[in-house]
Amino acid sequence: MEKKVEPAHLYRWYAVYVKSRAEKKAQVELQYKKIESFLPLQRKLRQWSDRKKWVEMPLIPGYLFVRVSRKEYDLTLQSPQVVSFVRFEGTAATIPDNQIEYLKLMLKQDNLDIEITRETFEPGQIIEVIAGPLIGVRGKLVRIKGKNKVAVELEQLGYSALIEILADDIRIVESTDESTSE
Repeated sequence: MEKKVEPAHLYRWYAVYVKSRAEKKAQVELQYKKIESFLPLQRKLRQWSDRKKWVEMPLIPGYLFVRVSRKEYDLTLQSPQVVSFVRFEGTAATIPDNQIEYLKLMLKQDNLDIEITRETFEPGQIIEVIAGPLIGVRGKLVRIKGKNKVAVELEQLGYSALIEILADDIRIVESTDESTSE
């Protein structure tokens, strides 16, 4: 079986595993090498026994996104903090540009509480946000938790982003359940 080789000039987003608690350091190293990277950070209020403090924490611990061509692929792996590329069926899993843009859009919302989970979900309906700050975002509806928390799946990483959104602010685009009737 012949492997498909990417052209050297084609840039795509990939997820890389990084050493534990080294996401920010890995990003600095990659930026020094002029490799485009994206580390989704979220401000969280942390409490210690003597104080509380707002800190920026990785949204997805252990991961960093890089936009590289075949030329920078090996250079990325030469970074001491990078462990490996996230693989799917033996090859580095590409992340569509629009999913990176959606992550960036979600993180710009100050009042949006995002929770990341590794929970495995059953396939469901494809939804589109029709109102609010995430208007136009599409994803797979995997669960409704409470009155207004909807789980939307990011398939390439095997993660799901749980975002709080009103049920009135979404519409079903398509259903993967053939037994559903209109």
